[in-house]
Amino acid sequence: MVSADSMPPNCPGGHDGAPDTGAGVHLQNQLEVLIQDFRTSTEPPMPVFVVHAQQGEDDDAVAGLVRQLYRGQEAHRTRCAVAQDAYEGDSEVRRAAAMVRALSDPKKWGGPKAVYRRYAFPRLRLVHAVDDAVAALGDSWPAPAQGSPEAGQDQRQRLLDQLAEQRWRPRNTARWRSGLQLFDMAHILPASLVTVLAALLARSEWYVAVSAGLVFLLLLTVLNYVLPGRAPIFLWLRRESRWFMTTTFLRAADQDQPTEVSLLRPVRSWKAIAARAYGVAEALKAGGDFHLQLCVLALREDLRDNHRRWSWDLRGFKRPRPPVLFLPHADARDGGIELIRAISDVRSRRSELDPLLVIAAVRAHDVPRLERSVVRAAPAAAVEPPKFGDRLRTWYREWAHNLRAEQSPSRERSVLPWVMKVPLPHDQLGPVEEGHPHRRASARPTFARLVWAVHTLVLVIALLTAGTVIRSDTLHERYCQASLLTANRDTRRAEAPGGGTECIGIATDGLRFADWLPAPGTGPGSQVAALTAGAGPPWTVTDLEDRIARQNEDVLAHHSGRYVTVVYAGPLSADTASGSSLVKGAEELAGVYLAQAVINDSSGVKLRVLTANGGVDLGHQEEMAEAIAAYAAHDPTVVGVVGTGRDLKSSRATTRTLMEAGLPVVSGTNSATYLPREFANWFSLAATDEWQTRQLGLIAAQLRTPGRRQFALVLARDTARTDDLYTDEQARYGGEMLRRQGFTLLGQRRYTLSGGKPELRSHAQEICRGGRVPSVIYFAGRVEDVDPLMTRLGTEPGCAGKPLAILTGDDLSKADFAGGGQSVAPKVTLYHAALAELRTAATGTSFYLDAARHLPGLRGHRLRHDSPALASGQTALAHDATRALFWAASRDDRPQSRASTWVNLRNVKIEGLATGTIDFTRAPLYGDRTGHGIVLKEVRRTGDGTSDPRVVCSRTAGDTRPLTRKECPVR
Repeated sequence: MVSADSMPPNCPGGHDGAPDTGAGVHLQNQLEVLIQDFRTSTEPPMPVFVVHAQQGEDDDAVAGLVRQLYRGQEAHRTRCAVAQDAYEGDSEVRRAAAMVRALSDPKKWGGPKAVYRRYAFPRLRLVHAVDDAVAALGDSWPAPAQGSPEAGQDQRQRLLDQLAEQRWRPRNTARWRSGLQLFDMAHILPASLVTVLAALLARSEWYVAVSAGLVFLLLLTVLNYVLPGRAPIFLWLRRESRWFMTTTFLRAADQDQPTEVSLLRPVRSWKAIAARAYGVAEALKAGGDFHLQLCVLALREDLRDNHRRWSWDLRGFKRPRPPVLFLPHADARDGGIELIRAISDVRSRRSELDPLLVIAAVRAHDVPRLERSVVRAAPAAAVEPPKFGDRLRTWYREWAHNLRAEQSPSRERSVLPWVMKVPLPHDQLGPVEEGHPHRRASARPTFARLVWAVHTLVLVIALLTAGTVIRSDTLHERYCQASLLTANRDTRRAEAPGGGTECIGIATDGLRFADWLPAPGTGPGSQVAALTAGAGPPWTVTDLEDRIARQNEDVLAHHSGRYVTVVYAGPLSADTASGSSLVKGAEELAGVYLAQAVINDSSGVKLRVLTANGGVDLGHQEEMAEAIAAYAAHDPTVVGVVGTGRDLKSSRATTRTLMEAGLPVVSGTNSATYLPREFANWFSLAATDEWQTRQLGLIAAQLRTPGRRQFALVLARDTARTDDLYTDEQARYGGEMLRRQGFTLLGQRRYTLSGGKPELRSHAQEICRGGRVPSVIYFAGRVEDVDPLMTRLGTEPGCAGKPLAILTGDDLSKADFAGGGQSVAPKVTLYHAALAELRTAATGTSFYLDAARHLPGLRGHRLRHDSPALASGQTALAHDATRALFWAASRDDRPQSRASTWVNLRNVKIEGLATGTIDFTRAPLYGDRTGHGIVLKEVRRTGDGTSDPRVVCSRTAGDTRPLTRKECPVR
């Protein structure tokens, strides 16, 4: 405690409440010393100052002094209450209780100058509610007369019904009083906020989350305040109810009754409150000092709570001055003396300090009623009597020193330990000279008041709201699946090449890539015009993703610890504006799903499949690989990746990212020559570009006339502004092959795209009208460029009607020549490679029966190797790649780790698959393997204008015999 000699500074400037008597100045200074100590958090004990005149004729002057102190403290912005009315009651105790009841009105404490908001008195109001309920039940409660209507009723229930009718409030109080009592929101509002947060964490849209919270708030409000005759919702969680149940002052005599309240036990808590209310009501009915002391205890606890420093609003820091109660006339008429006694008695029974400071004026003839005082008498006169101010400080020090012992129960009953009598001599009640200074504790605003205040809260809320909106917008702009505060970071948005937005990454938490497919005029999720190369398969990506999700749910629900996870990484975006096709991704995903369905039907180890999208033509496959690696880092069940079926400039970085994550890659269609030579984690079912062109050389050799100079050229798509590496490899290896076969190679030509369409007119003119017209063209382009090329060659003078051979790679295997999707020009013969020999392998596989049973749109169909949905081989290759990876991941019929799967892949040899035998046992580390499937096809124009494809020669997967020129005759 700060020393009483450490006086606060003088009050700057005068005011209406400035003391004008000697006693007033000294008492005001002593109050400011206590307030200064209170401000510095030392929590000094607050006495009940009982001031009285030493001479009876000065009683009115003492009462005036107290009123003057009241005005002075009010001017100092202290929260003050003054009791100067005569309260009703048939006894002095009842009148004292009525005085305390009047003090439960927040308006009694402090005027407009008071710091921070008004006080709240929930505990005191709860006591008054029970008291009013007892009064409403009448004098006959709880023992009604025999034969009366109330005699046969449950008296406890009668009390609870009356309290429910009052809404557990004092009678005749406005329902919406005191800043909207609607905000029993101490619990209703937090419950609504929890609802909002739960919706946000479930990644609902922000407006769905806010709507859910508002609806829940409205529902609870209606239940809490509109339905009549009910106790308020969350009554047992209110602070007054917790105090009601935990204070030892009201400890129930019946130990069998529950006495605690709990958030998780509402029924038990309600029974405890009901039992406590009944016991308190009976005690109030009995009369005596209990009512007054309970009111004083509730007032004291409310004031302690109103000055609790570490509350949510730091209100104790914002109220640096303690509350002061002034009693100008404490006597039998207003119950003031009984109130003083009750305050002292309750404080003696409790161990906590409270902030209430009481200044009471007592008439001289009533002083004997308060003889129980620590200050026995004024100090004896000395040679030089001490000044009154010094004596006052000495009395306070003695009172504070003796307070510990005087509260002991073993002390004589005549002691009122919390009362400090201050006798005022006549000479101190006279006026002092004008301008006499008085003290004032520091009026500087507290840090909490400046920082943790409404204006700060408004500013913080505004900043948080703005930040939340900005963050939400950022999340929604950056990620595919986002709510107000969170986002699924496994996927992100990217700009599609032809405009619009595509979703890149690995699909988790229910995300569907089908929802991001372009659908002009039909809304997201529709796949109208998405399958653009030919008629496309009879299923959609939506169908496949839904079926994969159902398989995954079953695996997670019923086979925990007995499954492995494979990621399909492919192009699951479509850009119809540029002519890009979704067929490849849709067909590959169908193969992966088919493998999953067959495996989960027949294997003890189950397969879970996650889909990953690398964008249109895998243009964002690096970002896709990073998302897969990040996900695999916290999901050890991920054992490998199937897909990455396009050879791009980013393929090295993609494969390296997956290798560093410990993930092997099994690709069905990527024919890159360099990947198996540079990366140990790369396994592919596709014949490499270099090996493919060597096989095409068997045909080119037959197109060469010995002894005659023949021209050839390479026509390739321009890749300067693209990520395409497949075209560059095809062009390079195709040119080398033609040179080896003895053709005179003309300069390589590169055509560009305009609006997604190839610009071939000038190239066709220069090729066909020059003096050196080639007899063979190696076309290093894409399947969607074939029709425009044939149109130019069929109409350009110099080429039209003349024999011409075009050689090209495996991308043409996606063309539908037999079904009329693509065609060749007259006199033009097209030779292309394909990666899967399905016709020969069909006799030894169950692939087509499985496809008819599991794939959408094919149930009940009789499928063959040349069925349009499966003829391209994309589905078969993806199916076989998935089966090979799963075999390595489930060796010995146990789920394998990621590292074991990588090692086991070099021991994979599976027969009877859609493309033949998948055999990695002879795959050298950092070298080319043998046993790839290959088909060389010839396409000619027929007399009716259609195209006639023919297999020139082939090898199924697993057949390592080299093709020969004799096996591959051309017509």
